[in-house]
Amino acid sequence: MKVEDRPIGFFDSGVGGISVLKEAIDLLPKENFIYFGDSANAPYGTKTVDEVKDLTFKAVDFFMEKKIKALVVACNTATSAAIIDLRERYAKYMPIIGIEPALKPAVEYRRKGKILIMATPMTLAETKFNKLMNNYKNEAEIEPLPCPGLVELIERGEFEGEQVNSYLKDKVNTFGKDGIAAIVLGCTHYPFIKKELFKVIPRDVPVIDGSRGTAKQLKRQLTEYNILNKGNQKGSIEIYNSLNSDEIINLSRKLLGLMD
Repeated sequence: MKVEDRPIGFFDSGVGGISVLKEAIDLLPKENFIYFGDSANAPYGTKTVDEVKDLTFKAVDFFMEKKIKALVVACNTATSAAIIDLRERYAKYMPIIGIEPALKPAVEYRRKGKILIMATPMTLAETKFNKLMNNYKNEAEIEPLPCPGLVELIERGEFEGEQVNSYLKDKVNTFGKDGIAAIVLGCTHYPFIKKELFKVIPRDVPVIDGSRGTAKQLKRQLTEYNILNKGNQKGSIEIYNSLNSDEIINLSRKLLGLMD
């Protein structure tokens, strides 16, 4: 098989990375994709850095057996913990794309109030995130907002309803109606609760995530490595999950829009 015909691996701690995969499929419809969610070990955001690194490298071993041509770490926590080590080991073989909170576009809105960055506790504690935040500390008031427990709700398929609404309300209500400049979704699971989030914040508050930017970076890297799929047919999509249950696979396919 020619390199350009090989699949692209997408990895997340669970179903969250599907929010990024959707953007990649839209941008690169001819590419073949393999998605692996590690829901059996989710959430990653409450684990140690070493635990997340170990789980991430085990997932990459799975992808290497599938002979992928590029890897997207569609998980903010895994990116924070492991992306440097992954690139040291694999960048000579293929592009390694990570994801980080989309803080820059939030700052560029220049709105009054605080920029809230919703993310897992580990993402917010990592050096990589703190360097990113320091880049903009003189341009905007930035408020890290750890959201323990939110990934677990989403992994159970709870994107709307009283429990999610109450969780989000408790998180954002303390900032007041005029206190929020923008909200950055710093976890790939969180785009799936946008609809409920808009119910508890003013409608004019921008809500931003890094999915599209990551998909664009993937396309740039494939072009740079000269491994874009040159076929004329629509690409294939394979979905795997460490839980190995029909329920989680069906949830993944539903989130991807492959079933009703």
